Amino acid sequence: MSVGSAFVARAREGKLLLGVIHLHPLPGSPRHAGEALDAIAEAARRDAEAILQAGFDGFILENFGDAPFFKGPVPVHVVAAMTRIAADLPRRKSLAGVNVLRNDAAAALAVAYGAGLQFIRINVHSGAMVTDQGVIEGNAAATLRERKLLAPAVAILADVDVKHAAPLGGRFDLAEAARETAHRGLADALIVTGTATGRPVSSADLKAVREAVPDRPVLAGSGVTLETVRKVLRACDGIIVGTSIKREGRIEEPVDPQRARALAAEARA
Repeated sequence: MSVGSAFVARAREGKLLLGVIHLHPLPGSPRHAGEALDAIAEAARRDAEAILQAGFDGFILENFGDAPFFKGPVPVHVVAAMTRIAADLPRRKSLAGVNVLRNDAAAALAVAYGAGLQFIRINVHSGAMVTDQGVIEGNAAATLRERKLLAPAVAILADVDVKHAAPLGGRFDLAEAARETAHRGLADALIVTGTATGRPVSSADLKAVREAVPDRPVLAGSGVTLETVRKVLRACDGIIVGTSIKREGRIEEPVDPQRARALAAEARA
């Protein structure tokens, strides 16, 4: 199987709908309140089932409850916990991926390898960004070599100008950053976000990235709602949805099956 082939082939079939599973705080993280790992895994399974039954193409697992995040490598027990949880999620024929926050690409590859996932998300794959964790530098060279050895079929979805961050340095061109991420960083697909979690994506930004890199799938990675999903999908190849499919639209709540079904139906329409 060629690099990223399963994900890219699926993206070429039609517009991709991916839901986000935000994990509860894992043991050892500041907000963990004693919840057993089995209970955290069960909540993730319920969210995954709701996403798939709603008609989404797949989901992405994130250790969202672990804030504040490490800017680099996470503790090894986080990798172990996320692998165990990911391996136990309902799959069927869906796409499944992982993002180890804030930017641990090696850990994401390890989880994907151990749990048999099809893709990973990397928030800073190329360049450098100023974030609430400090300055984060992309390490595409190491990530691509690690993938070559460990999981060559796993697709890399890389953010361009990721949310909760600002480019380091004075000069920044979104289209050029997209080309660098795709053609020099060798990302298989690109993600464009708003400025923060739940913030809408600029249509102009989506257009700029799609025109700059027409040979890669481009996904909107934040702020997509029932009211905006059709407009957003006209400008890109897929969406990653978290907040708006949660109960009452609150990110800390579980996935609401009714909200997820409504958004998927509107997207498919």
